[in-house]
Amino acid sequence: MGLRRNTAISLCALGFCLASCQTAPRHQFPAPSADWQVRTGQLAYTDAKLSLIGEVLVRSSKNGDFELTFTKAGGVTLLTLRQDAQFGQIEGPLARGRWTGRIAEAPPRFRGWFQLRDKIVNAHRMTTVRHEAGAQSFTLRF
Repeated sequence: MGLRRNTAISLCALGFCLASCQTAPRHQFPAPSADWQVRTGQLAYTDAKLSLIGEVLVRSSKNGDFELTFTKAGGVTLLTLRQDAQFGQIEGPLARGRWTGRIAEAPPRFRGWFQLRDKIVNAHRMTTVRHEAGAQSFTLRF
């Protein structure tokens, strides 16, 4: 009886370990393709602690997929953002690391960045896009 009990406990523990080690599948963002709209220009970004001006590359699909890359002179990437209707990913030195998840659950410091998608996509014919989000200010010139 003791051997059966130990075996049963061991199997339960193994099952628990395997179940807890399982990770949720990562959200997959589509790769940009030839039919995506591409815009380049400058982005002036300010918040309570800093002010930066750099180059911006924006790509968007008809399905609402969106990418933004913010770089400084010399091609140094400051921030990369990928987004669709519900999920977002942001990374780089300006983001202080990397965050991925549901946009509705984004930390406050990223919310202004994720709001840019709608501002830019809806202003596809405009040469200047401005957005204020709390202490963050964005001015894009295409």
